[in-house]
Amino acid sequence: MTAAAKGPASYFPSIEKKYGRPVTEWMDLIRASPLTRHMELVTWLKTEHGLGHGHANALVAYALAEDART
Repeated sequence: MTAAAKGPASYFPSIEKKYGRPVTEWMDLIRASPLTRHMELVTWLKTEHGLGHGHANALVAYALAEDART
């Protein structure tokens, strides 16, 4: 039995379905951006890529947390 994703990752299936890009592509875009602050990145994803606030927030939170671990 597979454990259900928790936290920001729980949004990933709906993000991929709604916007047609894999999460890895969104992570690459976030990491390539010159922006570094959470809300700057969220706003950028919303305005430049048309994501909703919850989806943008989940992607940024996950990317920043993952980067902090490495």
